Amino acid sequence: MKHLLFSAAGALVLVACGTDPDSAQEGTETESTLFAALQSLCGDAFEGEVVSDDPADADWAGEVLTVHVRTCTDDMVRMPLHVGDDRSRTWVVTRLEDGRLRLKHDHRHEDGSEDALTQYGGDTEGEVDDLSARFPADDFSRDLFEREGIPASMDNVWTLAIEDGGDTLVYALDRPGRHFEARIDLTETVSTPPAPWGAEPGTQD
Repeated sequence: MKHLLFSAAGALVLVACGTDPDSAQEGTETESTLFAALQSLCGDAFEGEVVSDDPADADWAGEVLTVHVRTCTDDMVRMPLHVGDDRSRTWVVTRLEDGRLRLKHDHRHEDGSEDALTQYGGDTEGEVDDLSARFPADDFSRDLFEREGIPASMDNVWTLAIEDGGDTLVYALDRPGRHFEARIDLTETVSTPPAPWGAEPGTQD
């Protein structure tokens, strides 16, 4: 998978170094290295674990995390996150027209209905042109957290990054007094997991 990852990132370098200045400018404005790297993983599943030591994460710490880069389009990557047998979560990364990225958390019940806490996340504060992005909670999320009685989450900042030369996908959550981090091993694929809750088996939804 490392070969695919760097092929995707390398394509951006070729665009930037092309002989046509107009094409080079267009490429740098519309492409995101992180987004292209996530796209290069499409169809594959990987395992990882929680590496932070906050007592609040004790239930996750004992589970295998499986990330399936399940659906990719030109502007969206959907990555279900399975925590043991819990298939309620999907990370949705969207590339916006101005080069920013948006991260949303799609949370479902086993019957496919939406959880009360769903579709929260945020946008990067600028165009993303490397392998790491930070997503401060947006207004929708802050209103949701306040309404659901968890105002501390209004200060959430999520991070997605690819580290260790392309070997690791990092997902992190930070706010004052809180740090959660999971690291997913990209060096070895695993069997494709079942569809996330709310998606029909065999579909790409």
